[in-house]
Amino acid sequence: MAVNAAERNAMDRALHLAARGPRGANPQVGTVILSPDGTVLAEGWHHGAGTPHAEVDALSKLAPGEARGATAVVTLEPCNHTGRTGPCAVALIEAGIARVVYALDDPGAVSGGGAERLRSAGVDVEAGEQADAAHALIAGWLTAQRLGRPQITVKWAQSLDGRAAADDGSSQWITGPAARADVHRRRAEADAIAVGTGTVLADDPALTARDGDALLPHQPIPVVIGSRPTPADAAVHRHPHSPLFFDTHDLHTVVADLHARGVQNLFVEGGPTLASAFLQAGLADRLLVYIAPVLLGGGRLALTDIGVASIGEARRLTIDEWVPLGSDLLAIAHPAHDAHPRNEGAA
Repeated sequence: MAVNAAERNAMDRALHLAARGPRGANPQVGTVILSPDGTVLAEGWHHGAGTPHAEVDALSKLAPGEARGATAVVTLEPCNHTGRTGPCAVALIEAGIARVVYALDDPGAVSGGGAERLRSAGVDVEAGEQADAAHALIAGWLTAQRLGRPQITVKWAQSLDGRAAADDGSSQWITGPAARADVHRRRAEADAIAVGTGTVLADDPALTARDGDALLPHQPIPVVIGSRPTPADAAVHRHPHSPLFFDTHDLHTVVADLHARGVQNLFVEGGPTLASAFLQAGLADRLLVYIAPVLLGGGRLALTDIGVASIGEARRLTIDEWVPLGSDLLAIAHPAHDAHPRNEGAA
């Protein structure tokens, strides 16, 4: 049975509801329950760990028996396990839901399998509706489930000839206002923003997300990686969040620590050394490369050693999008071996 117009509209609404939930250890999920004639009966979303899941939140707004014969439209496959809450698949079956339309399969070894449980109980199930949009919404959580670490975006700005700075070290500004505004918007979508100690010492960045001089509502946690001490008067100490300092060059340890703290989306911005280190470690899910139509020459390359000794070892990329930003150009790419193009990152 194909998805109908009412169900497509309900999925749009469910995705909007899901985004209201907090990012954290649990995915953002939304649910809309429709009557057999397509009328919206109830809505719900997941409000955070330990609270009812989206399906149960929606069902709680209906009288007993009111959901019988209805359709549940959900952004993620209803779960099939008991944790701090019971299985959503069972709750839907017990409520008399006749049909479930969902966007993404639950990748969890324990929590997955809800669709099969629903089908076994005679519920009609349709999967894959607006899967790309749902994937983009919870990309960080999906990466955490798959890899046990945050979704990592590596960003840098460069001249057309691949330089990050002039020979005297000056780099403000290679790109124009539109590109810089785009960076701040993407910072605000991340849970944490990382730089190396070299960038802190050279540029003294604030690591905030701003609209002009005003702070945006969401601020990423500042992360400083490296063994050199950060001056007590560095701008990062005035960030709305207390910065995290990692006196190590082991990036796998850093991202594991951030994952344990609930960071799902990490924005790596700090300098050629750190960007290259993340690439060399295979810890880049998405690349944002801002290219300015300027030539600098010299030796201040945007990337240093990324572990490529021969052309056969080249890190192949797939370009997802070219975005004009004033006179600059943004290349959005992911490693060519990645099995989940385009949809795995909030920038």
